Amino acid sequence: MKPILWYCLFLFFSCNQPVTAQKTDKKLEKGLRELVGEFNGDVGIYVYNLKTGKVAEINADTIFPTASIVKVPILVGVFEQIHNGKLHLNDSLLYTAERVYGGSGLMQFYKDSTVTDIRTLASLMITVSDNTTALWCQELAGGGEAINKVMADLGLKSTRVNSRTEGRTIDWEKYGWGQTTPREMVSLLLKMRNRELVDEVSSDEMYRLLTNSFYTDYSLSQIPPYVQTAAKQGMVDRSRSELIMVNAPNGDYAFYIATKNNQDESWDFDNEAWQLQREVSAYLWHYFEPKSDWKPAAGFTEMVNGLRY
Repeated sequence: MKPILWYCLFLFFSCNQPVTAQKTDKKLEKGLRELVGEFNGDVGIYVYNLKTGKVAEINADTIFPTASIVKVPILVGVFEQIHNGKLHLNDSLLYTAERVYGGSGLMQFYKDSTVTDIRTLASLMITVSDNTTALWCQELAGGGEAINKVMADLGLKSTRVNSRTEGRTIDWEKYGWGQTTPREMVSLLLKMRNRELVDEVSSDEMYRLLTNSFYTDYSLSQIPPYVQTAAKQGMVDRSRSELIMVNAPNGDYAFYIATKNNQDESWDFDNEAWQLQREVSAYLWHYFEPKSDWKPAAGFTEMVNGLRY
């Protein structure tokens, strides 16, 4: 074979290798696999370091239930409508008792006929994972069909809203409200962080909302409180997941840890999946910030459990 042909073949195959395969942090991935090895259930993890471009992944393309993390795609759908001029953050809305939906959140306790606005809905949906406002936001965004089109247009093949969405009944029965993969959900957060999601101002506002998470008992508990994080949690009996971006001193990093088919369905502080989330988060923090000697203060477990410390 002529040398020029060999050279062309070399260029073709080298240029078509997956970028992630060339940038895998093997040491980090090995450490993560050791952490999840004994977990009683299915685990998926995707970690991306924005400074180095290196990744670590475990079942990163496996579909997992989102539970309340579906509220991030819903948020994107709302801001897409704002960008298109169909909604405005300060649009007034009238809350009525018919919108009550149980589970997490505060708006279910509002008085009937209370005046509110879209900014309040979006804030409650993300900050305290309000179910009532999330369903309202899904409606305002054009429903699951419209949100799923936005996800598809972003190149996300598996991230979808299932609940109250035509044609998604089978997926809803299998995954619940929404579904995603660790890689896709991190990619969504990366676009937001890079001001590429909807538009720059929308990305900034969505990111601000994600920096105010109420649920600090899990991954966030292992990151110093003076370091900014953007986060969203999702939890049902047999699936606990978390999306995190850490604006760390040595460079931002993002990760998604997803679980399903969990044997431990308890809602106690030491639930196996929540313990795993803390362990993974602590491992990542000290891996990327090796000079940091920060760790949760003595008495943390007792305090969040309502015990004397």
